Amino acid sequence: MTRHAHITGWGMAVPERVLTNLELEQIVDTNDEWIVSRTGIRERRIAANTETTASLGTQAALRALQGTDVNASDIDLVIVATSSPEHIFPATASVIQDNIGATHAGAFDLLAACTGFIFALNMAAQAVRSGNIDKALVIGSETMSRIVNYEDRNTAILFGDGAGAFLVEGSAEPGGVLSCVMRSDGSGGDLLSIPAGGSFMPTSPETVANNLHSIQMNGREVFRFATRVMVAATRDAVEDAGLTLEDVSLIVPHQANVRIIEAAARGLKMPLERFAINVEKYGNTSAASIPIAFCEAWDQGRIRTGDNLVLVGFGGGLTWGAMALQMTMPERVITKVDRRRSRRIRTLARMRSMSRRVGRRVESLFLRTHAEAKT
Repeated sequence: MTRHAHITGWGMAVPERVLTNLELEQIVDTNDEWIVSRTGIRERRIAANTETTASLGTQAALRALQGTDVNASDIDLVIVATSSPEHIFPATASVIQDNIGATHAGAFDLLAACTGFIFALNMAAQAVRSGNIDKALVIGSETMSRIVNYEDRNTAILFGDGAGAFLVEGSAEPGGVLSCVMRSDGSGGDLLSIPAGGSFMPTSPETVANNLHSIQMNGREVFRFATRVMVAATRDAVEDAGLTLEDVSLIVPHQANVRIIEAAARGLKMPLERFAINVEKYGNTSAASIPIAFCEAWDQGRIRTGDNLVLVGFGGGLTWGAMALQMTMPERVITKVDRRRSRRIRTLARMRSMSRRVGRRVESLFLRTHAEAKT
């Protein structure tokens, strides 16, 4: 029996705090007209002190389960695509797995910058197709505001925070993920990077003083790269799926810059109306941008069961990729978040986590006492 990987649930979470272009004018040498004309961005969301990559990802994951018959304990795998992880380790995916009570799931982070969600979704789809797992949560979550230098007007205007998640399930029904292309060119890695903080350039007073722990970008070169690969990756994914561009109802691109999306539309000879665009509201949320745009397009009625879609992105690495998929699973009947259910799930998960920590401590004390008694 041939197995297919279907997207059966989705959810997003963004901070309440809105940072407008007018506010940025007070922080860095820029203005609203300059930002909008060059990027299309009008505002972006900024995480509060109490919000993190894991907390936003947890909210998105729980919302992806809303309206499905899947419980967190049914999940086999959690993958988090992020460039702003909670820690170097443990993985942010492990933190989220614990937060939602996915007690039977393996969990790991995937780092491919803004292309990360497509790469992670493909990894989950391949695992489902193989029969190795049946259900996976794929999450793109970012707190980019924590790694932006707000004295650098070239990057400060671009990035925002947020999270989006997909539930992936196996089924014999044809459809779901149809194809995916993943590409990388490490020779351009210096065009978009965070130089310090890794083993090559460990943290030091000098790296902190020189803002080497924040995003460094050659905007002109990244723009040229992005406009080229967005078109090529989309065409490759559509061809690999056995489709034509005319078969595609909607393209959901990475939300980095509206000018890049417009250039991709021209290159594909497709009207801009067939692209999901919300960069004006959220800016560039890196690995979270594609699932957030998908969720909003669904809520707007732009995605329906049976539609063929293309998800396409690019990012640091350099990385790029595209995925063709068909929305073949039944439409969800719940359209708003049941916040009481989400709080209940998180409370039970916290209690379970605490009981396991207490259990490990008791076990450690018992083993230590037993060892001392033997000596």
